[in-house]
Amino acid sequence: MKMNVSLFLMLLLMVSCHKEENKPPLKPESDYRQFVGIADLEQTFVKLIALADSAERVQRLNTLWDSLKANDQVPFTIGDSVLFMYKGQAGSVLWAGDFNSWNPASSGWAGQRMGTSDIFVLRKKFPSDARLDYKLVINNNWVLDPSNRFVQHSGFGPNSELRMPDWVFPKETVLAEGVNRGSLSANKLIMSSAEYLGYQLQYKVYLPFGYESLEDLPVIYVTDGHEYADDRLGAMLIVLDNLIHQGKISPVVAVFVDPRNPSNLSQNRRMDEYRANNRFVGFLSDELVPQIDAEYKTDVSPQKRAVLGTSLGGWNSAFTGIRRPDVFGLIGIHSPAFDPAIIQEYATKPLQPLKVFMSTGVINDTQNQARGMRSVMQEKGYPLEYIELNQGHSWGNWRALLEEPLVYFFPAR
Repeated sequence: MKMNVSLFLMLLLMVSCHKEENKPPLKPESDYRQFVGIADLEQTFVKLIALADSAERVQRLNTLWDSLKANDQVPFTIGDSVLFMYKGQAGSVLWAGDFNSWNPASSGWAGQRMGTSDIFVLRKKFPSDARLDYKLVINNNWVLDPSNRFVQHSGFGPNSELRMPDWVFPKETVLAEGVNRGSLSANKLIMSSAEYLGYQLQYKVYLPFGYESLEDLPVIYVTDGHEYADDRLGAMLIVLDNLIHQGKISPVVAVFVDPRNPSNLSQNRRMDEYRANNRFVGFLSDELVPQIDAEYKTDVSPQKRAVLGTSLGGWNSAFTGIRRPDVFGLIGIHSPAFDPAIIQEYATKPLQPLKVFMSTGVINDTQNQARGMRSVMQEKGYPLEYIELNQGHSWGNWRALLEEPLVYFFPAR
């Protein structure tokens, strides 16, 4: 039976159209890969932004962005370079952090929009092992970087964290498997006499695992103790447990002294207590230390007693050491906010029986003060372990430098 040619062609066309209608849509091209540099990534953005088909453009940009996020590449870092990035509707995007003293208005920290897209970028260079806190300022609103899962808490809340490629995560700040944990007391109160501070203070005491069978334990007194003991900030409880369990340090008692008014925690007295305050040094030396020595199984020699602090607390540690070496022989200093007078006091006084650990970041931190004190201490002949690192004035800096002073002060027996 012969079929009409015209009818055959019509049927063929209908079948062809039906198949075309049921054909699944093409998946967007995957533009993510191992980018060889910032220019390579930027050129990929430019190529996608130039796509004429708006639906394809949006889909491929979103797919690329999601891949960058999933691979922890926002911000994008390679070598000593970083591309800060933000994707979203905004009139202005600025970056503020340790790198510019938290001043988004300083020159050179505004993101540039890529074409007519909703992507803003900012190129910068830092040492390849740097680690820095930052936030985005979007239309004058300060926010965490929504595409960066890394966060470092501070005394003022969480910040996003820039991790350059050669930065090494401090493993000692994460509790290792099988570690026996020490104990931390509830808040204890002590009333300082009128001769010293004349008000009530609070503190907590850490006892190492197995304390009941131990004797003559060294002690470390920690200012800003509520922050050093916070796992999100100093993580010192975790570090102590790890180091003791791993046999890197001797078991040690830690006294976390809280500068906040116990009756009103919003009132922080550190600005007064830690700034070359002889009355606070007297409270530590003549009131708190005797109480701890009476209540716990401690070694009472100055060579087994440390004081540790950061920023103003680091100033206090140095001041306490030079004023009361008969009580504190181990001086721990993180990012010291020294004034010239304390450096001069170390320069003019005879060498004291002190062993010192001092560290500082070198990106808008206290490197000038620390280097000045280092020179004086080295000239005087103080036993000194000194560390600089490519970080700012942040708990990300200080928590990563707890193992070093603890091992230096309290080596395993």
